[in-house]
Amino acid sequence: MFIARLKGIHDRLFSTIERAADDWFPGLAARLVFSSVLLVFFLNSAATKVGSGFPGMLIPGGGAYAQILPKIAEAASYDVSQIAFIPWGLIVTLGTYAEVILPCLILIGLFTRLAGLAMIGFIAVMTATDVWAHGLDAKSIGAMFDGVQDSIVSDQRLLWVFPLVYLVIKGAGAISADALLARVCQPRR
Repeated sequence: MFIARLKGIHDRLFSTIERAADDWFPGLAARLVFSSVLLVFFLNSAATKVGSGFPGMLIPGGGAYAQILPKIAEAASYDVSQIAFIPWGLIVTLGTYAEVILPCLILIGLFTRLAGLAMIGFIAVMTATDVWAHGLDAKSIGAMFDGVQDSIVSDQRLLWVFPLVYLVIKGAGAISADALLARVCQPRR
């Protein structure tokens, strides 16, 4: 009897919380968690890849090639004019722009599912670059369920990706540019 009553209180309490928060809170929380942890990181990282002023801030420079394609940049003695645009320059340009655009889209909740999926892909490529091109050691790479909670690849990147997975599956929620766009674009009856 006591257990049934306790279960009833539990169920009513948490179903009320779930109904009150379901359409707005989880998507907003996932976007804010991702952005509060990683937006400035990605913007600062992108800033090291471009020049200053206009139009320099729009053009990936030597730093971008050294970070994204270190072995190719080294083979060209860091002279980016000696590196073919297709495919290398295109990869560097898209990677640099993605580092700015995707986190900003996630923050405001615009095209969130696509931006989240693209950001997951970006993190996967970033991880592969860190492991193979920059030669991270086994301790930095870590492993799942290894008892070490702070490896920069398996632990941190897994936590980075989790809010993105939520956003890809469930969307940005009612407090987002996606929701606003849906209301504006909804056909009138």
